Amino acid sequence: MQSRNPALRNALKQAEADSAAGSSAGPPPPTGMPVMPGATGTVGTAGVTLQLPDVIAKTGLLFGILLVGSVVGWTTALTQPWIWIGAAVIALVLGLVNAFKRAVSPPLIIAYAIFEGIMLGGISQFYTQFAQANAPAGSTPQPLVLQAVMGTLVAFGVMLFLYSSKIIKVNGTFKKVFFIALISYGVISIISLVAAMFGVAGGLGFYGMGGLGIALCLFGVALAAFSLVMDFESISQGIAYGLPERESWRMGFGLMVTLVWLYLEILRLLAIVSANSR
Repeated sequence: MQSRNPALRNALKQAEADSAAGSSAGPPPPTGMPVMPGATGTVGTAGVTLQLPDVIAKTGLLFGILLVGSVVGWTTALTQPWIWIGAAVIALVLGLVNAFKRAVSPPLIIAYAIFEGIMLGGISQFYTQFAQANAPAGSTPQPLVLQAVMGTLVAFGVMLFLYSSKIIKVNGTFKKVFFIALISYGVISIISLVAAMFGVAGGLGFYGMGGLGIALCLFGVALAAFSLVMDFESISQGIAYGLPERESWRMGFGLMVTLVWLYLEILRLLAIVSANSR
């Protein structure tokens, strides 16, 4: 049972190929394996194998780098918006390269975190300005970024608990429903983007259409949150396969991509709710 996250999926595909070829990698792990602090991998490949603390350390490091980049994007968004827009394009290219590159490359992943952070800071500033411009007269500006960060952390903790306690089980039905929902949301988002380019709902596309926009935002938040469960499953499998410790960079990158997606969905939801309360 693999994640829809390309970075994590490709790492497991390689592990499966090695196992099928009769290498020393461990056997395919069972699904639903909980991610627990101190979990260790099987010693099946040469060198040090992947362990949960490795993934946590790399994820934390990447988020620290992303935070530094976000400060740059936030402070330059109003005066030099081309910086975060250009960073978004570079981050997209680096994200695709890292996701599909056969061999993990820490320098490329670090570069992605830098440019992704710049983009994130710029978008956060954009939604903050949007919410303030559409807030009711005389109301106190809401700290949208702080609220979105707190919402992301809470969602992460809740989904980790639900997965670890096996309240949510990653099985075939879960995978099919999630995949259909993800494709549907992707199609809607693309159509909404096209509509936004023609000025629909003030350039927000379907997301700016009152109750419909809020419903779509909630759908996006739910999808991003459940995508974390798929990532937890993939990380657990990678540990059980005995992937090399170097793969912790790829795991951290994949988890960061999902968390950034979740943050942006929550941030957009808060901004649109704020605008609709006018």
